Amino acid sequence: MNVYLAADHAGFSHKEAVMQFLIDEGHAVTDCGAFSFEPGDDYPDYITPCAQKVSEDAGSYGVVFGGSGQGEAIAANRIRGVRAVVYYAEASHPQEDASGKSLSILESVRTHNDANILSLGARFLTVEEAKRAVHIFLTTPFSGGEPHVRRIGKL
Repeated sequence: MNVYLAADHAGFSHKEAVMQFLIDEGHAVTDCGAFSFEPGDDYPDYITPCAQKVSEDAGSYGVVFGGSGQGEAIAANRIRGVRAVVYYAEASHPQEDASGKSLSILESVRTHNDANILSLGARFLTVEEAKRAVHIFLTTPFSGGEPHVRRIGKL
């Protein structure tokens, strides 16, 4: 599986750690930058090229990092075909889908929304929490259910 990574200064150390984790897991990883810690860099300079690669490479995924992850998701979602979501932690109460099945937020965004970029706020997650989130995101399949496909098609 192809996984594209990107981060600004705030997410740089998390990106580096997750990149090694993904390589160890056997994924093909492309680093879209930043390639060194640059305190004054701007997240769109790295996130936009990453999102473009995900958009052009069917079946690939992206993981982007910033301080909050919010601006990074906004930048990524400007690219056609990208469905970027922000993750901080699991909800404080259980979630259920329409059939009553319990879902984590990460499972939900993959199962129902076919999200293809995960945006992580490095100031809100430890590296270990980020690794766990990335693992769940990449191993949860899209359901392919008709209502979900129909809804995504309207985007």
